[in-house]
Amino acid sequence: MVVIASPDDRWSWIEIDLSALRRNTTAFKRRLERGVQMMCVVKADAYGHGAVRCANAMHAAGADQFAVATVREGVELRRAGIELPILILSQPPVESVQTLVEHDLMPCVFEADFALALGEAAAAAGTVAKYHLIVDSGMTRIGVLPADALELRRAIDFHRGLECAGTLTHFATADVPDDRDFALQLNRFHSTCQAIRDAGLDCGLVHCDNTPGTLLHPECHFDMCRVGIGLYGLDAAETTRSALALEPVMSVRSRVTRVVYPEVGAGVGYGMTYRVPKRNIQVATVPIGYADGLSRTLSNNMDVLVGGRRQPQVGNICMDQFMFAVDVNANRTCCPVPEVHVGDVVTLIGADGNEQISADEMARLRGTINYEIVCNFGQRLEKIYV
Repeated sequence: MVVIASPDDRWSWIEIDLSALRRNTTAFKRRLERGVQMMCVVKADAYGHGAVRCANAMHAAGADQFAVATVREGVELRRAGIELPILILSQPPVESVQTLVEHDLMPCVFEADFALALGEAAAAAGTVAKYHLIVDSGMTRIGVLPADALELRRAIDFHRGLECAGTLTHFATADVPDDRDFALQLNRFHSTCQAIRDAGLDCGLVHCDNTPGTLLHPECHFDMCRVGIGLYGLDAAETTRSALALEPVMSVRSRVTRVVYPEVGAGVGYGMTYRVPKRNIQVATVPIGYADGLSRTLSNNMDVLVGGRRQPQVGNICMDQFMFAVDVNANRTCCPVPEVHVGDVVTLIGADGNEQISADEMARLRGTINYEIVCNFGQRLEKIYV
C-alpha cells in the first residue's frame, strides 16, 4: 500500500483515485455506439467522491452531460466552471425556476404548472429553458403517466420560453435478466415516445438506461445512457459483476491514535459489549465513527486492515471513534502478529498488501447496498485525491 500524508487536523480521510475514475468512465464510454451520449451521474456529491473533481475527471474521459439530484448540486457545478449540460433528476419546487434559468440547469418535468412557471422565468430573462420530460413507466416514483404524456406536452409546448431537450424514464429492475416488469416499462416508454413523435413533437434526447441497463440492455441505449455507480468502480448488482471490469475509486483510511494492553476481562466501549478474553490483546483506537458513515450496526462484526492483516473491530462503534483488537500471540510460532503502534494506517475500505475490504463486503454486513456505504463516508471525511 502506498501511504500518503493524512490530514493535519484529523487522522481520518477518504482517498479518491481519479485515474481509476477516468478509466471507468472511458470503459463505459466504449460500450456505447458512436453518437450515443453518456450522461454521468454526480448526485450526492458524486456518491460521496466529490462532485466537482469527479466531474472534471469524467469530462476529460468522455462525459457528454451530467446529472444531479438537486438544484443546489447543479449550481455547485456551474460555479466551479462546469459548462456541459446538467440535468436535475427530479422536478424541483416551483420556487427554484429563477435559479434554474440563471444557471442554465435542465429540470425533469411532469407537471404543467411547473413547466409554465419555468417558461415564464426564461422568457422574462430573454432566454429559453430546456427541460426533460420524465415518464413514469412503472416504477411509481416520479413522472407523468404514459397516458397523460402527450397531453402534457401539448399543454406546455406553445410557450416560447420552453424547449424539450429530452424524454426519459427510469427502470426499477434493469439488473434482473428476462424480467417481465422491465419489459413492460420499456414497452410503455417506447409507446409514449412514439405517440409524441406521431403528434409531430420532438422528444429531444431519448434515454432510459441506468448503470445496469447500460451494461445489460444495449438495445435500450437510444440517444443517451445515464451512468452512475459503475463510474466509481462499484457494481450495481451481482448480474453486472462480470459485464465490465471496474476499479474501485474510494478507499477509507485512518491512523491509530491510542494503543493499550487492557487487563483480562476489561470492557471496551459503550455498554462494554466486548471484554478482553486473555492476555497480550492490544486494543487500538481509530478516529472514525458513525457520524463519519461507519454504521453502529457493524459493531463487533467487521474487520479492518493494518499492515496487510485483518483485525477484528471490537466494542460498540462510537460517534467519532472505534476500537479494534490485535492478538499479538496469534500464530506466534509460524507467523507472528506484530504489535500496532500510534500512527499506523488502518484501512476500512480498500487494499493493504494482499488483503482488501470492499464496499460490497461492508454493505453485506449492514444489509444494504454499496451506494449507501460510499455516500455515507463522503459526508464528513476529508477527501484526498490521488
